[in-house]
Amino acid sequence: MSFRLSQRDKDIIGFINQFRAVDRDSLVELFFKQLKSPVNACNSVMVRLYRLRLIERTQQYSPTVYLPVDAKIKKNSQKILHFLSILDIYKQMCTYSAPKQVIVEDKPTGRKGGIEPDLFCIFKGSPFWIEIQRNQYSEQKMQGKIHLYEEFFFSDEWKALHWQPEERSPIFPSVILITPVRYAVSSEHIRIIQVISIDELMEKYKGSAKQQRDGKSRVSSSSSNGIKINLT
Repeated sequence: MSFRLSQRDKDIIGFINQFRAVDRDSLVELFFKQLKSPVNACNSVMVRLYRLRLIERTQQYSPTVYLPVDAKIKKNSQKILHFLSILDIYKQMCTYSAPKQVIVEDKPTGRKGGIEPDLFCIFKGSPFWIEIQRNQYSEQKMQGKIHLYEEFFFSDEWKALHWQPEERSPIFPSVILITPVRYAVSSEHIRIIQVISIDELMEKYKGSAKQQRDGKSRVSSSSSNGIKINLT
């Protein structure tokens, strides 16, 4: 059977492969919202791609969730909710600015036992590693996560990561903890930002931007480390 894929088809398949689990409504929002009947158009495309065996799906969720054709995730796995939470953070970012260099479940150390952030991206010109905490953990476990980031910081291996800018000094990403619980974690070496959502992150950014306008004589802390979003 011969068939031709449109660029949108290819983009959708690539997006599902990248995020591992994508719900129908997110596909409508990201790929079909400009159409007259976006939901119907999305349903038609996804049924076609499914019948061509280019994607997999699970109807254990409503609306339907689509998976890569070679997904190693059980269709009733809790891991699907994990990937959907990563997608939700990505979509929140897109309402402000499309993130670049997006890596889902980044493993920058390349070895087991190193840092494994849920998401890496360059957002509004600054690199971030994002940890999405859907469950509550002990302070000790969260500080252990931070220690792993510090170990990676001191290894200097991060300076050779492929997304590092060629025209200036390497930048160690800020670590964003997306969590409803405020943890008493700290570091003298890396920047940690705790927020409930990207909306809260941007509210903090707007607040700090206003402070900069009100006190132009004060040098922004972001100028020394390459971080353009000045968050406190």
